[in-house]
Amino acid sequence: MGIYDYKVKKRDGGELDLASLKGKVLLIVNTATGCGFTPQYVGLEKLYSEYHDDGLEILDFPCNQFGHQAPGSDDEIHEFCTAKYKTTFDQLAKIEVNGDKAEPLYVYLKEQIVDDPEPKGMKNKLAMKAIAAMPGVSKEKGFIKWNFTKFLVDRDGKVVGRFGPTDKPEEMEAKIKELI
Repeated sequence: MGIYDYKVKKRDGGELDLASLKGKVLLIVNTATGCGFTPQYVGLEKLYSEYHDDGLEILDFPCNQFGHQAPGSDDEIHEFCTAKYKTTFDQLAKIEVNGDKAEPLYVYLKEQIVDDPEPKGMKNKLAMKAIAAMPGVSKEKGFIKWNFTKFLVDRDGKVVGRFGPTDKPEEMEAKIKELI
């Protein structure tokens, strides 16, 4: 099975068939509106506005699994993102990324690249160490450690990068430009 075999639930209750995105570069991210990493929406929107016309799509999946930091409804989350961060890419329906109820797309993504790269910089290493020590943080193989874990998919549907929560969107720009 490949990435184009998956269908995901849209915010409006409809379905997005990932096969409709063949030939696009995908940045897939689990997000939360009440997280310390939420300001990454600025960088995500900058990437989207800069590269969308060249084939970049952002798939934003709100996730309330980490510290209950995405408590609103799908529409409330969308309103927050568009009002506060002026996002123009859409948010999909809220999902879980770990455990028995994990979105099948995320099960697939985690199988493709099992772990986040080692965080860069002492501040990021300390942040990820603190996250790993929090109660309820999964230890399953390939688990998503926190909000704003990002997967990059090339135009052929191959998962080519996994970026941790402390990796800012702008740090992925060079790789995105290569793929565009």
